[in-house]
Amino acid sequence: MNFDANYLAVVFNSTLRMMTPILYVSLGSALCNRVFIFNIGLEGTMLTGAFTSIVVNYYTGSVLLSLLGAMISAMIVSWVAGIFMVKFQGAMLVVGVSINMIISGLTTFLMQLIFGMKGAYVSTDLVALDKIDISFLSRWPILTTMFGSLTYVDLFAFVLAFLLYLFLFRTVTGFHMRSVGINKTAAKSLGVNADRLQIGTVAFSGLLSGIGGCLLTMGGVTMFAQNITAGRGFIAMAAATLGGAHPLGVVAASAFFGLAQSMANMLQNSSISSELTMALPYLSTIFALAFYNFVQIRRSKPSKN
Repeated sequence: MNFDANYLAVVFNSTLRMMTPILYVSLGSALCNRVFIFNIGLEGTMLTGAFTSIVVNYYTGSVLLSLLGAMISAMIVSWVAGIFMVKFQGAMLVVGVSINMIISGLTTFLMQLIFGMKGAYVSTDLVALDKIDISFLSRWPILTTMFGSLTYVDLFAFVLAFLLYLFLFRTVTGFHMRSVGINKTAAKSLGVNADRLQIGTVAFSGLLSGIGGCLLTMGGVTMFAQNITAGRGFIAMAAATLGGAHPLGVVAASAFFGLAQSMANMLQNSSISSELTMALPYLSTIFALAFYNFVQIRRSKPSKN
């Protein structure tokens, strides 16, 4: 394996493409954390967006309608989950796990019903997301390699992270959201409609998860496979935790997991066992969370003078 500049450029490009679906979902998870909602159903909402985008793509051939379909369907699923968690005070863990299980089974059933096949659906008739035109970088092959094959949806993920940072820390609504997460009762006493904010945040996190799901199925190879998310929703939750539920911190955490996924893919052709390389993203999640918890415990201990 030759670790030259071109190889590093390929790794950088792969990391960007691997991290952006996770980044969208982790931003949604970070917002949920800010309003004190433990939304474990993001795996299911991401899968909803992935499946809906392919179905709409199959029937219409429109990239825009596919993206909108993914956003709306995932948002509806999250909105229902938010109502159960906030209005009916259902156990967040139970609601989230139920969403994941229902969506997993439903997409498998609908896949066979609509496409008439199991496992995976691939077709040359499906249309991928539009790629960014980087022809102006043709004089620099390394830059072309680094930023090639990226979509406009990939690019918007970074813009969105900055916009959410401004929203959370520079707007009144963002302050209200953070206050609900700190003390919901106190926020209500100040006239904040805490329930509406929590449900709206969960619904918006679903919208972001839908974008991540659409990017997963239409960003590179345009296809849908059974349970294509493969735990990315849970990895995104880990990224939100490692990033401190801060939009800019989430970008860095998502980049770490994107790099792990990228290296797992690139090591498939090496002498390392394929089972080990496939497990790399999940092992990195476990070790990252363990290290994060270790640091938090050390910080919480009173210092000895």
